[in-house]
Amino acid sequence: MESYLPVIWAAIMALAVAMYVILDGFDLGVGILFPLAETEHERDQMMNSVAPFWDGNETWLVLGGAGMLVTFPLAYSIILPALYLPVIVMLLALVFRGVAFEFRWVGMTGGKRHWSFVFAAGSTLAAFCQGVILGGLIQGIKVENGAFAGGSFDWATPFALVCGLGVVAGYALLGSTWLVMKTQGPVAQRARIEAKLLLLVVLGFMAIVSIWTPLAFERIATRWFSLPNILFFWWIPAATVLVAIAAWRALDTGGDTVPFLAAIGLFVLGYLGLLISNFPYIIPPSLTIWQTASSASTHVFMLIGTLMMLPIILGYMVFVYWIFGGKLHEGEGYH
Repeated sequence: MESYLPVIWAAIMALAVAMYVILDGFDLGVGILFPLAETEHERDQMMNSVAPFWDGNETWLVLGGAGMLVTFPLAYSIILPALYLPVIVMLLALVFRGVAFEFRWVGMTGGKRHWSFVFAAGSTLAAFCQGVILGGLIQGIKVENGAFAGGSFDWATPFALVCGLGVVAGYALLGSTWLVMKTQGPVAQRARIEAKLLLLVVLGFMAIVSIWTPLAFERIATRWFSLPNILFFWWIPAATVLVAIAAWRALDTGGDTVPFLAAIGLFVLGYLGLLISNFPYIIPPSLTIWQTASSASTHVFMLIGTLMMLPIILGYMVFVYWIFGGKLHEGEGYH
């Protein structure tokens, strides 16, 4: 049983990251698209579409971070110093973004423009840093004697920067399809056009990363293209193409909900591909989940509390999304 506890906790953390990326992704994406709105009134409508949901999304980020600290402390002690700069910039961006979200509502006309800029900048910077962190993990962290042995800027590589830009584009796609689903009028019409362009950009980034990783990292090439793995994993790129086609057709034919669900599907498929590429390494390419796990008693203790809290978190989410379901009409607001 003890050997399965790290796997269970790795699955919980993977779920927390996936939920955060999807739920906070469309929220950040709306902020990324803020500069493309023509008026503050349109930005009001965009912000109102996420107002009931945004403040609960970081719960999953806290669960992932706290879960790693307690259940995989060695991994936490290595990843944090290796990626300290992008992590701290991401957190500061999220803080400024949250402040801007609240202060923008009470600002006068001139001040509202300034807070809109802060909200857009914080959203974009947080998304970019999350992509850089992802790229830094994929490319690997230098470890010696159970400690980080690299430099402060090891993460700053072309690959990590491409990942950062890809996440910004991906979140913008989630945000645009969210606006298609939740808003009406010029905001929804513009979001539909933006979503089609962003879909092509995201597919381009996914193709670049999919080609770059096996060429640059032998362990990933072996995982995907050796037998019998290639016989089991071919469906992931095939499903990605089919989901993208479904999203494009729905955007073309006036569908409102399918584009958002398809955008989520693209993220899930891309995330699944990353998990397949790196599991069981929590710190590629050297340390696995078993090598960095804390004691079994710690895992069990945390698991009991987590299993009690997860239904509450999920129940709250379902309740909020049910209460505030449907389209947001012009002039309406939740704030």
